[in-house]
Amino acid sequence: MPLFPKKLFSLLLTGLVLAGGLGLGSCSKGGDDPAPPTPTPPILPTPAAGPSQVKLWLTTANKSSLFQRVPLRLNFVAPTAGTNQLPSIGVDTAQTYQDIDGFGFTLTGGSAYVLRQMDAVSRAALLKELFATDSTWIGTSYLRVSIGASDLDAQVFSYDDLPAGQTDPQLAQFSLAPDRKDLIPVLKEILAINPAIKILGSPWSAPTWMKTNGSSVGGSLKPEYYGTYAQYFVKYLQGMKAEGIRLDAITIQNEPLYGGNNPSMLMSATEQGTFIKSNLGPALQSAGLDTKIILYDHNADRTDYPLAILADPEARRYVDGSAFHLYGGSIDALSAVHNAYPDKGIYFTELWVGSKSKFEDNLRDHINNLTIGATRNWSRNVLEWNLAADQNNGPYTSGGCTECLPAVTISGNQVTRNVAYYIVAHASKFVRPGSVRISTSMPTNLPNVGFKTPSGQKVLIVLNTSGAAQNFVVQYRGKVMEATLEGGAVATYVW
Repeated sequence: MPLFPKKLFSLLLTGLVLAGGLGLGSCSKGGDDPAPPTPTPPILPTPAAGPSQVKLWLTTANKSSLFQRVPLRLNFVAPTAGTNQLPSIGVDTAQTYQDIDGFGFTLTGGSAYVLRQMDAVSRAALLKELFATDSTWIGTSYLRVSIGASDLDAQVFSYDDLPAGQTDPQLAQFSLAPDRKDLIPVLKEILAINPAIKILGSPWSAPTWMKTNGSSVGGSLKPEYYGTYAQYFVKYLQGMKAEGIRLDAITIQNEPLYGGNNPSMLMSATEQGTFIKSNLGPALQSAGLDTKIILYDHNADRTDYPLAILADPEARRYVDGSAFHLYGGSIDALSAVHNAYPDKGIYFTELWVGSKSKFEDNLRDHINNLTIGATRNWSRNVLEWNLAADQNNGPYTSGGCTECLPAVTISGNQVTRNVAYYIVAHASKFVRPGSVRISTSMPTNLPNVGFKTPSGQKVLIVLNTSGAAQNFVVQYRGKVMEATLEGGAVATYVW
């Protein structure tokens, strides 16, 4: 088919906006724009007349299109002299890489709290929009929760808090009560919608009485409490299982090299390796728990940390893989860890969106570095920080993050969808758990990643990092599909 002219493409999008056919994005433009009274099902525009082999969802840098189904006729045809001159993304389903566990968010205690402030009908509608897996919704497939409080809880807590000077080495006072008010009920509602969703748990700190400084901020785990802390994990996993909530995996410590958050705890690679091989691994095994142990859970600039632990065969046998954030380093560092231990998984577990940053910058950077970059560097998942907060980005602890923009801002029953919502939606809706990454080529200014789903669909996510519209072709099985993508836009193609 002929190239779709940029002007005509813009007119089509304008017509769709005026007609109200903006799909999920029609409810809110994100950022500071007005929110809808309650979440509503998306209205997808009717495709153009005639057959179309490929479906397209689009988000633009100027927010004129927000995860919108665009009804273009996109087909694979024989290449011509004209198409041979265009930048080309070659898709090869025969060359496969890692399996995908899912795409999603961190469900902080604060997220659960603001969700629970909604009325039951509005909350059910939003949770369905976020987690249902039929064709209408975005199908979030992976969640991270905090084991105890994170800095996006209203207050700091563990599951065994004691007055100063007291200890509880037998964990007689252990209780999940702090999570039973909001987090556990919300997780149960989510599991009722999507029972197969994967959940990862990460602690921000051990109980203060186990720590060298007796504080929720910084300090390290006392060696005499390594065995006790391993049983703390066991009790947590068993307690959540009793609530009907199975955790697929845990990390041992969120950001173990940073002790300035509230809560936080320092843990060196040597300490974490010793804890895994001598305490946590054997404890989970003895309790009959198959929850995966994922190490590190910090920035990509310190690959020496996971590599040091994986080099120890006694620790390595208990470890499923390594988790990363991207507040430091380059995303391609993940491949170095994979290449050293290709039988161990790679996971991407956190990157925040700053409330004072620009939609278009975050859309470009997160799609480029996470959706595309992390998966092209072997990550089995991609998680945005965090799912939900109020209009002041709260709640948060004293010393916690005050500018973490959530995927959805909730004010009463009103919902504003922010950039992380659309970033995750471009992958989560289509790249279902069990999908596999496939080989795709990377033309200049068109970073991309491809997947093959369990049902046999092909999914290609493409970003135009340039400031101008880009014509290109997708090559598949000897044929080509012509496409145009405006500057800064991201598109998901499904066939």
